[in-house]
Amino acid sequence: MIKYEIQGGDLPVVICYPQEGQCLKTERGAMSWMTPNMQMSTNAGGGVGGVFGRMVTGESIFMNEYRAVGGSGMIAFASSFPGSIIPYEVSPGNEIIVQKRGFLAMEDTLQLSVAFQKKIGVGLVGGEGFIMQKISGNGTVFLEIDGSCIKYDLQPGQSMIVDTGYLAAYTGSCKIDVQTVKGFKNAVFGGEGLFNTVVTGPGTVYLQTMPIYGVANAIRPYIPNNR
Repeated sequence: MIKYEIQGGDLPVVICYPQEGQCLKTERGAMSWMTPNMQMSTNAGGGVGGVFGRMVTGESIFMNEYRAVGGSGMIAFASSFPGSIIPYEVSPGNEIIVQKRGFLAMEDTLQLSVAFQKKIGVGLVGGEGFIMQKISGNGTVFLEIDGSCIKYDLQPGQSMIVDTGYLAAYTGSCKIDVQTVKGFKNAVFGGEGLFNTVVTGPGTVYLQTMPIYGVANAIRPYIPNNR
């Protein structure tokens, strides 16, 4: 298990303290600062399957690895947007599914792959929520959440209806589906879109209070149009 601390409040950073030989993997450009003995290498993440998954999710096919050499080290990964960084302990049978922008860093004992939904309806109308990443293996992963993170533990058969953009992550034991907004006037004039995501337990769902697309829509009217 890797030692770490999370600082920074609403502009968080996770500072990791790997022992000699311990290695962390991350998206390119995610490293914020580190000690000189952290050795970097860039590799295609997860073999052929991992490369395909990362292409589907729109991420770079390459990942950076940082290994402590010659003693313990320190490396920091800062959030790219105001919000939260949450740690999650992954183990066999305890995988987590995360939005495609939600992966920040993880131990090299973990694997990152694309999470396809079995029901065709989820894929056709699920939007951003359909293209998600699955993290499996054994180790610690750090997830980046837009805004505050609200966590619900769902019992077997218990469901939560979520606007797709607010779904940050859920444990692998959960199932997701989509449902149409009921009522013609609700769907057309309600401003909530035509579909919602339904997450059903058992398992844990992680919701985010400030999806980045919502912030973009809120500030768009105030951006001068120079055309």
